[in-house]
Amino acid sequence: MNAIVVGLGASGDAAARLLHARGAKVVATDSRPSAPPIPGVEMVLGGHQGVDFLGADLIVVSPGVPNLPVLREAERRGVRIVGELELASWYVDAEIIAIGGTNGKSTTTELCAALCATSGKPVFAGGNLGTPLARAVLDGDPGVAAGGIAVLEVSSFQLERVAGFRPRASVLMNITPDHLDRYPSFEAYAVAKGGAFRAQTSDDVAIVPHGDALCARIASLGYGRLQTIDGPTPASIGVEGDQLVDRLGGVTMPLSTFRLEGRHNVTNLCAAWAAARTLTAPAAFASAVAGFGALAHRTAFVAEQNGVRFYDDSKGTNVGASVTALLGMREPRTVLIAGGRDKGGSYAPLVDALRAKGRAVVVIGEAAELIAAAVGDALPIVRAASMEEAVAAAASFAEPGDAVLLSPACSSFDMFKDYKHRGDVFVAAVRGRA
Repeated sequence: MNAIVVGLGASGDAAARLLHARGAKVVATDSRPSAPPIPGVEMVLGGHQGVDFLGADLIVVSPGVPNLPVLREAERRGVRIVGELELASWYVDAEIIAIGGTNGKSTTTELCAALCATSGKPVFAGGNLGTPLARAVLDGDPGVAAGGIAVLEVSSFQLERVAGFRPRASVLMNITPDHLDRYPSFEAYAVAKGGAFRAQTSDDVAIVPHGDALCARIASLGYGRLQTIDGPTPASIGVEGDQLVDRLGGVTMPLSTFRLEGRHNVTNLCAAWAAARTLTAPAAFASAVAGFGALAHRTAFVAEQNGVRFYDDSKGTNVGASVTALLGMREPRTVLIAGGRDKGGSYAPLVDALRAKGRAVVVIGEAAELIAAAVGDALPIVRAASMEEAVAAAASFAEPGDAVLLSPACSSFDMFKDYKHRGDVFVAAVRGRA
């Protein structure tokens, strides 16, 4: 088989190595001028000149690669084009759980994996989060083999080119505007999320939040049995008073067992529980929940200084995520640090949340003026040239009992390598004030 892999980030590198290991003749290509060599694989870098896309039997497209004209032409000519997620799934014998949505995917994925691990079966957690699925297959991870459970965070980019990818349980947390710099419309972005449901049958489960008509519509693109979570009856899992209630399993758990901040994390827990329960008895779930801590850069507590609590939510890379983080703060007022590279869409929902919970806004990066214009005179606003300057400005606005929250509502690539780098710089700036 002649295969071409387009894009040599972590997913593309793993896909090329997996195809070579399975006996394919592989050409790997990237627009970047350099990439680590892959033994046995022909590398074409600095563009795709000379790559015979029309002569390929299979083209694997990495998640970050848009639908290039040469790919559209190859597809029109009948060349099979898939993504790394689809390719890797061909070699997975484990049961698959997919966790999708605009926000909350990573926390829910890790939570779900922790709950599944109570079964004693080997569990792999990865995909869009951490290790690509193709790498897990290549490395022989027991979580992707027969008898294992693969809990996968899945992004819209990964789901654009799937066909046979079939999770036993597929979760769609939410859909809010994001990546509108890539998709022609919000509807196109929402439909891309449906790739996690299309191959499901009535033997599978599709899990969405109670009352979310958009998520339910996208889930109906397949034939999985719909379950709703985080609502009143008939939601399968919800909250009654101070208890999480599994109405199908007849299990309850005090919410005080759960250590994560914010009401949105209760929704994440309901989703993780519902998905894990499709493959695992929930008897030991409470002990796993009690031992679960917040992931880095996701509304993670950093420090308290002069009665003000500082939180790192650098993973809040879109408006919906920042709104959720802001409204979920237990402190009555929050000084928000926001900004970065704009991703398209409106900042109006963020302004509404700031009116409800904000004390002031500090803006940084390329989107600073866009956010400032949206905020207008709703709250005090200051522009900062660096993260250190932003933290100092936020601290000067905050009053005892307030929070300072980094939740940028934008991508990080104007000032930082990625959201982790941005969060690390914020944490260092906060702790440097102590």
